[in-house]
Amino acid sequence: MKMAKTQEFDPAELLDDQETQARYLRLALEEDGLPGLMQALGTVARARGMASVAEATGLGRESLYKTLRETGNPRVETLMQVLDALGMRLTVEPAGTPLT
Repeated sequence: MKMAKTQEFDPAELLDDQETQARYLRLALEEDGLPGLMQALGTVARARGMASVAEATGLGRESLYKTLRETGNPRVETLMQVLDALGMRLTVEPAGTPLT
């Protein structure tokens, strides 16, 4: 019996519009925090074209790849540059009982 070849799944191929990309980023942040957000940002950047995002942010492509991985530790300024390049923004909302 001949085995079928499998292809690695790449979620970037499904992120074809800004609303879907925003939802993907939101869920990644909610479920996995900053590491999840960084990985999802990398996926969205690949969906948009990493070279285009790198050019828009003024960062090198390789530097952007390193920053936008699960173990990346970007400065807030870099995070905001990437979100801006993607036409996204970070928002804050109440999540529970505040400290008194």
